[in-house]
Amino acid sequence: MDTIWLKDFEALVAHKNFSRAAEDRNVSQPAFSRRIRALEDEVGVRLINRQTLPLSLTPAGEVFLTQARVILSTYEETIERCQIVDAAGENVIRFATSHSLYLTHYKSHIAPLVDAGGLDIDLNSTSWGASQFVAALQQQYCDVILTYWHPAMDFLSPLEAANCEYITLARDVFMPVAKTGPNGPLHHLQKGQNKPVSLLSYGSASALKALVDATLRTHLDGPKILVVNRSALANSVKAMILEGFGLGWLPQALCQQELDSGALQIVGDKSHISQLEIRLYRDRENKKSTLNNLWERLRSDIEQ
Repeated sequence: MDTIWLKDFEALVAHKNFSRAAEDRNVSQPAFSRRIRALEDEVGVRLINRQTLPLSLTPAGEVFLTQARVILSTYEETIERCQIVDAAGENVIRFATSHSLYLTHYKSHIAPLVDAGGLDIDLNSTSWGASQFVAALQQQYCDVILTYWHPAMDFLSPLEAANCEYITLARDVFMPVAKTGPNGPLHHLQKGQNKPVSLLSYGSASALKALVDATLRTHLDGPKILVVNRSALANSVKAMILEGFGLGWLPQALCQQELDSGALQIVGDKSHISQLEIRLYRDRENKKSTLNNLWERLRSDIEQ
């Protein structure tokens, strides 16, 4: 199946008109119509309901649209990764990490060594989902992943079984916090509450979701939880907490300033708090000399 057909299909869905979609795709309308027909023939079902005005999708077309977008996204991401691998020279170390770790532990622990060593860093992966980091390291799309680690994060388990090694770069605390109001925190995690707790949580792309879920499972006798929003980014969760929409779990390093100023307060008790490790993983088979040098410098700094 030609990816051009998938892009044609997306354009037709967006414009709901063959003429405008053909113009958008910079082809004649007859040629565009033939390509849509060819796509339908390939799939074996009709995707477009041509009897409605404007055009609409058949039930099969609705299903196909969702999968077509996944296929195109995967295709474009694969091309991007291949280009990164091809462009990366010996001096380029390709990091994969989350947005929150980039703003905290990467800048404080790794960036100084990178600058001192004159290394080039490719850090074009802060929007990846947590599980993508593992696949990227295994398939050598990146050289190092910087990630939170906790036993509840089982998506990292393939790295333990594979030929990978890690350095524990630092430790952090994962705690429930809420905005401070006139009389204390606006939201609580106390037993016996009649009103459900408004929770700002993480989406499936975040490594921290597994830990929030595991913590809540150990407190089934606690207050009822109402998830009011999910986000892949800890910074987005933090922003929503600061607006007072609910409580949520954050790494301490990400909210220490707000805790010190009193804008946020820790809620719950010690049983709601978890210890996090911040780990660097690499494949032992990666023999890039610049990576080996950086790895040894990091290990040496931690041991001192």
